[in-house]
Amino acid sequence: MNSSAIGLHPQSRVNMYLEKGWWTDETLDGLFWQQVEDRGDALAVNDPLNRESLDAEQPRRLTWNELGSEVSFLAARLLELGVRRGDRVGMQLPNSIEQIETYLAVWSIGAAVSPLAMQYREHEITKMVNNAEMTVFICGDSFGDRKMAADIAVLREKLPTLRHIVSIGRAEVPPLDGVTRVRPQPATAEDLSAVEAHRTAHPNDPNDCTTICWTSGTTGDPKGVMRAHYDWASFSWAVVDAFNGSGSGTATEREDFNENDVLLNPFPLVNMGGINGMLLPWLRSGCLLVQHHPFDAPTFFTQLAKERVTCTIVPPALLWKLLNSEELLSQVDLSSLTRLGSGSAPLQPAMVRGWQEKMGLSVINFFGSNEGVSLLSGAADFPDPDDRARFIPNYGAVGVEWSSRVSKWVHPKLIDIDTGEVITEPGRPGELYMSGPQLFAGYLKGEALESPFDDDGYLKTGDIFEITGDKGQYLRYVDRAKDLVIRGGMNIAPVELEQLIQEHPAVFEVAVVGDPDEVFGERVAAVIVLRPGTQLTLEELVSFLRERKIASYKLPERLRTVDALPRNPVGKVLKRELRVPTAEA
Repeated sequence: MNSSAIGLHPQSRVNMYLEKGWWTDETLDGLFWQQVEDRGDALAVNDPLNRESLDAEQPRRLTWNELGSEVSFLAARLLELGVRRGDRVGMQLPNSIEQIETYLAVWSIGAAVSPLAMQYREHEITKMVNNAEMTVFICGDSFGDRKMAADIAVLREKLPTLRHIVSIGRAEVPPLDGVTRVRPQPATAEDLSAVEAHRTAHPNDPNDCTTICWTSGTTGDPKGVMRAHYDWASFSWAVVDAFNGSGSGTATEREDFNENDVLLNPFPLVNMGGINGMLLPWLRSGCLLVQHHPFDAPTFFTQLAKERVTCTIVPPALLWKLLNSEELLSQVDLSSLTRLGSGSAPLQPAMVRGWQEKMGLSVINFFGSNEGVSLLSGAADFPDPDDRARFIPNYGAVGVEWSSRVSKWVHPKLIDIDTGEVITEPGRPGELYMSGPQLFAGYLKGEALESPFDDDGYLKTGDIFEITGDKGQYLRYVDRAKDLVIRGGMNIAPVELEQLIQEHPAVFEVAVVGDPDEVFGERVAAVIVLRPGTQLTLEELVSFLRERKIASYKLPERLRTVDALPRNPVGKVLKRELRVPTAEA
């Protein structure tokens, strides 16, 4: 049995959160099997509409009973390969039914899943398999023009802990040396008996490691984020409660997110956004989960209309583009939507306001991280769309009540990055620290890394916020600490400028960065995507901003126009690619 079966969280933390009722004996596999029992022949999950173009597999639709049977079949095959409670199973699959089945089968026998993004290749895969000491690696036979299973088989000598490579899919493919092909199908009586016997003899503990996800690695090698059933199950309530409070209709008319909803998943199920934003709300509600991969707007909106989707999360850039294109809006059917979320980047007030006024949809503002930040601004707590775009809740503010149950579990504090003092007054930027039952236990092999927690157990997020609101009830995002522009000793928040610049009629998108400068250290540079047929000079932009009466030291001193802003797979602007190197400056 692998050491990951040993409880991740210290017993003192487990006892405290169980006593408070913030953790329960739920396990993620337990949530699934309860839905199979309750929902039976109701439709559970659909493949991406374009599945065949991804990996030559035909798209499918399964009920909860059918999904449960195939999960048992796969779990039995993994047991035959020697996978046991506490082992670590690598997975590199696109969003699909087989991806869902892999999670559920691995969890059902007590092992942990380490999902890898489809973009990863030899360099990243070798590091992650070895760091996590994976024993089995599950992938598809192909993905586009890549031969996934064959690529992993070639790496076998570099992966000493790997005992088996499994290629999963229903398509007929030629045998491959060193690769076990598994074709999902209904479980036999023998399969069901073997899985049940294992689960009875080796029951899961909610404190077992269930996933090892990987950080983006923008500041170094990716780190493995280890999570247990306890913290995932707690984390999921933040999203479920946001969905509950942000449906269409008045506050008294809104229905809770439930089994009648249809959830369209556009995020890779490899980290917090996909797992906590989509997979876990699906397990809690018993609704229909519609898979989508990779993000493709025509396919996405076809699925939205065809499946009568009620709830989804859309990147901010696409929401802004849709709002500003009557031609695009006329080609899509949004009539079934009752809940719409966005995040991974600061939201534009004009965008959130526009969707509410023009489309009648209250965009939920999601702010989170793999390690356990869970702050969301929904319509129930933020009826004003501008507030919802600019602020997130400052849980714990005196005299303020919030609709989500997690508001009583999660505790933020701001720390001055220079003095280490706790900040309690508005308008003073500081790094956000968080505590609560949703936090991860620690990084894989974390003893060799700097601790992400302070002495009181608060997670140091690396995000800069300030307190605002008439009761101090809001937190306003300033930026990542490394993204602050420091000009002549003055800190400038790019997000603040970006929101102002976005209001200019010629600006479609903008990112503000600091260009190196010998005199001031950095100068403010605005990198802008213009609307078609428009032009903008630096002088015109500065004049526009002066009318907003902002401090003069914040005014852009350089303006660059580009065709598009570089983004990562979840839509966050890659500002490091926009900064002018010191030598060029």
